[in-house]
Amino acid sequence: MGIRSLLPLALCFVLLFNGCFAQIEQQQRFFWQKLQQQQQHRRGRARTECRIQSLSAREPTYKFDSEAGTTEFWDRNNEEFECAGVAAVRNVIQPQGLLLPHYNNAPQLLYIVQGSGLLGTVIPGCAETYESPQRERSMRGEESREGESQFRTGGDQHQKVRQFRQGDVLALPAGVTLWFYNNGQQRLVTVALLDTSNPANQLDLQFRHFFLAGNPNPRGQSGSRYEEEIRGRREQEQGEQQQQRCQTGNLFDGFDQNLLADVFNVDPELVRNLQGREDQRGRIIRVERFDVLSPEFEEREEQRPSREREGRRGSQPNGLEETICTMRLRENLGRPSRADVYNPRGGRISTLNSHNLPILNWLQLSAERGVLYQNAIMAPYWNMNAHSILYILRGSGRIQVVGDTGNSVFNDEVREGQMLIVPQNFAVVKRAGNQGLDYIAFKTNDQAMTSPLAGRLSAIRAMPEEVLMNSYQISRQEARSLKYNREEATVFAGRRSGGYSTRAFNYALTAVEALLKA
Repeated sequence: MGIRSLLPLALCFVLLFNGCFAQIEQQQRFFWQKLQQQQQHRRGRARTECRIQSLSAREPTYKFDSEAGTTEFWDRNNEEFECAGVAAVRNVIQPQGLLLPHYNNAPQLLYIVQGSGLLGTVIPGCAETYESPQRERSMRGEESREGESQFRTGGDQHQKVRQFRQGDVLALPAGVTLWFYNNGQQRLVTVALLDTSNPANQLDLQFRHFFLAGNPNPRGQSGSRYEEEIRGRREQEQGEQQQQRCQTGNLFDGFDQNLLADVFNVDPELVRNLQGREDQRGRIIRVERFDVLSPEFEEREEQRPSREREGRRGSQPNGLEETICTMRLRENLGRPSRADVYNPRGGRISTLNSHNLPILNWLQLSAERGVLYQNAIMAPYWNMNAHSILYILRGSGRIQVVGDTGNSVFNDEVREGQMLIVPQNFAVVKRAGNQGLDYIAFKTNDQAMTSPLAGRLSAIRAMPEEVLMNSYQISRQEARSLKYNREEATVFAGRRSGGYSTRAFNYALTAVEALLKA
């Protein structure tokens, strides 16, 4: 009788242990999958070469003017960009401007510097979940013209359209069709980092964009003198044939017209519009009437309690929380309440990684938004597992970057609109100017980590006094000063007195160089 009574208890233990072992096995499988992805990512990045002797804060080199905006590119063949394996693009879209549908060969993180608008993504295999009924089209005066209802009499159907605003970071996978529309009242300014060394890019390290409409680079639309010089040089060196090859159109332009007419079952005249050979509007066109079905801006997403988001952090993907068709692509880093580090006298830092935006686990990218107040200093640090690409949003300041031999590879002022690449493990320190310094940093790892050199969480503070005394040949009191004179964690408060701020900044630089040389 006693044995029978123990059987249910034993069965419960067996089920419990099986469940525990299954959970452990699932966690281990997730860990090894994550490690394998990172190893593949590192192998892709090993194709780049980093022989950095000096760095420069750079502005865009190439500029293309369009009907309703401009597109600017940083020189992708620059040594720093080749080292990091990335490319960068900045778009300025005027109100009622539409950036034509296109896709890229590399995943990207895109930051909304100014304005608001609509983002359309086309993900293969996902349903057309947005549908406009016929009666709504009738109310807008869009009754089908004679002959148009031959095959379809319902309303328009399309995939999800997302609203975005200033301060948003958009995570966009490689190969996904994208379009942007400025439905606001001011210019829409975006800056994007494209990770060309990502395993998702099976081509070379060159950034490529594939347009599905229009003529992205029509002759006479470039507004950059430098680009005109490059074109003239190409004509002289490679001849007119190569120059014509540079004047590329959209994807349909390369196909035979009759074949496309059969593929779409349309008139050849419509195919000529599809190919856009005579289109001189460029890649950003003006659309005065743009009636696309889109819900109002999701304020609930922005106002969601922080504890609800915290509950999602650190949890592994389970396949049920999000699917590829419904996953979040957007996170706002512009709100002060979003800050992860805050010093009321120094500024704030907001980070975005795969814990709070799971799609970044797929893209292997992350971001950091920094706001430094007047004369504030961000503790010197190095990026442990990623390159960092800094873009200055507002203000100005001074940045110094130190390499592995203790040599200063960058020591200069930076200003709005410039981009600076900080290679992995290079130490960097920032000091804001009198107007403050705002920046966005794109990082080439979905869980990028930093190690500070000064402050409460620094490597200096974590080491024993004996190590500091013998390494730097200083007294115990001086070692304690190095460890405990700064109680702030990351952002150090600025001072109105320029002399004190300069001395503190120079002290931080001296500590960085001394540590690296030691």
